[in-house]
Amino acid sequence: MKYRVTTATRTSRVAGLVTLAVLVFVALAPQWGTRADLRLIVEFCYFLALAQMWNLLAGYAGLVSVGQQAFVGLGGYGLFVFTIYLGVSPLMAMLLSGIAAAIFALPTAFVVFRLRGAYFAIGTWVVAEVYRLSFAQVSALGGGSGKSLPISVIRSIADSRAEREVLIFYVGLAVAVFATGIVYWILRSRHGLALTAIRDSEPASESLGVNNFNAKLVIYVIAAAVTGFVGALIFIQKLRISPDAAFALTDWTAYVIFIVVIGGIGRIEGPIIGTIVFFVLQEFLAELGTWYLMILGIMAVVIMLKAPQGLWGLVADRFGIQFFPVQRRLHVEATRDKEA
Repeated sequence: MKYRVTTATRTSRVAGLVTLAVLVFVALAPQWGTRADLRLIVEFCYFLALAQMWNLLAGYAGLVSVGQQAFVGLGGYGLFVFTIYLGVSPLMAMLLSGIAAAIFALPTAFVVFRLRGAYFAIGTWVVAEVYRLSFAQVSALGGGSGKSLPISVIRSIADSRAEREVLIFYVGLAVAVFATGIVYWILRSRHGLALTAIRDSEPASESLGVNNFNAKLVIYVIAAAVTGFVGALIFIQKLRISPDAAFALTDWTAYVIFIVVIGGIGRIEGPIIGTIVFFVLQEFLAELGTWYLMILGIMAVVIMLKAPQGLWGLVADRFGIQFFPVQRRLHVEATRDKEA
């Protein structure tokens, strides 16, 4: 008997071709889109990246964090520190901001990992508030009122505004692809098997030899690094930062949780669908003010009650479709006996 393990399916191969075609079309946006279109796509990309990282934490590692805005803020402030006070080029500063966020994630993890369940979620929010209040006391970074990027730093990004927006557009597109790709790669690796075991049952995974703490720590640091890079991207586009904007719970965590919940938690496709739905709702309902937030909340509650697997989960379960399959399938092939 011959044994063969596969993960790809015919649907996933077709989805790969469709995804590639969509990426090529979007990559040509500077040729067919306006400046407003480019900024909208960048916003879509960084929300998608944030959603993929939160989904990796909560959907696979069981880390339901409501404090990811901490790393958005750290990444944003890292950009300002590296460019203004250390003279680093903006693009390199974005990479360093992601690394800095990952470094801050290590001591943060050793604090919040002592907590479980709802206490963990509250603990991550408290840590984010501590970071917000701390940066509000730093006068060199504008204190509570914030700080703008100097003209010299803005000009170092690109010679003209149009070139700067195109460059930021491609960085945003790259980080969205990278965030989705790294989640896919992790889940198809041996580490992904450990995460699946942890999600199903932590005691059982430990009995099988999985080091739960180390597995969660790796995911937490990776998510912090990507989130920190996204934070730098957000504020290089906005050109101004303040503690309330950088560490905003609603903007960088509540909306992200909504995206993942309605799209489908624990599925790579979920954040993609959720981000599309979120931007469609934002386009048509944002002018309603507080009613807009109420509608989002009601929609999230209804989906959690009626379809806890999310919108993509409904489609996948009904039609058996998986664009990013990570489950392993065992194929047993019979071999002919060579002996006469």
